[in-house]
Amino acid sequence: MKLATIRFGEPGALGDPGGRTTAVRVEGDSLIDLGLPDVGAVLASPGGLTAAATADGPRHSAADAVFAPLVPRPGKVVCVGLNYRNHIKEMGRDLPEYPTLFCKFADTLIGAHDAIRRPVETEAFDWEAELAVVVGRQVRRADEAEAEAAVAGFTVLNDITCRDWQFRTREWLQGKNWDSTTPLGPYLVTADEAGGPRPALGVRCEVNGRVMQQDNTGDLLFDPVDLVRYVSTMIRLNPGDIIATGTPGGVGHARKPPVFLQPGDTVVTEIEGLGRLENEVVPEGTR
Repeated sequence: MKLATIRFGEPGALGDPGGRTTAVRVEGDSLIDLGLPDVGAVLASPGGLTAAATADGPRHSAADAVFAPLVPRPGKVVCVGLNYRNHIKEMGRDLPEYPTLFCKFADTLIGAHDAIRRPVETEAFDWEAELAVVVGRQVRRADEAEAEAAVAGFTVLNDITCRDWQFRTREWLQGKNWDSTTPLGPYLVTADEAGGPRPALGVRCEVNGRVMQQDNTGDLLFDPVDLVRYVSTMIRLNPGDIIATGTPGGVGHARKPPVFLQPGDTVVTEIEGLGRLENEVVPEGTR
């Protein structure tokens, strides 16, 4: 099953969602309105995915859909750094014993085709294509079976990063949390359709038509189930929470010479079977 959150009305300025949203189930060229404001609300509802699979409602045209962030206001977005073996090597680091974790705030999130707002404060604006896990049920200190069951499905995320701010200190948060920079969507593809809770899916990122990243989620050091187990050990995971599983090799910072995003660039992020993000980079302050 595929779910999405669509928007009625274009996005506005920073902090302006640009209109109401609704959660939909994708059925071919039709989107079935589920009567809830977004996919996070679907997952948190009493029926969850089971009810969403059979719910009926008004139809919307898929061709006319404007995608909002899949979960516009997740309780948490937990991100994993250094989780693809080839990316760890290109960054000159040893394989970690434990996941490297940081968080993003909901205000960073944008829809699948929204503009990425490039801050004036950075000279090193970089791409990071990522598989994102969408949590479907509340878990704490999950064991293997509980962690598998908590994976509602997967979506696509690009963890756009201000590298010059990221490396100001040993903590990465300030490089990762810039307003309206992180596309998330377009779909939640449930785990059963994505290949299970540990899928092996092709990941690809292009900038202006040039392939910058290409790998497979089978190269993950810590897979989605491992991450749900690990993160839920320290904090409760709730329906609609997001875990971004890390990026493969090919980021701009590691290239010689480095390559970074500029206004007018187009970033395309695709994961096999999950969908495609296509976002233009614009100066912050542009509508």
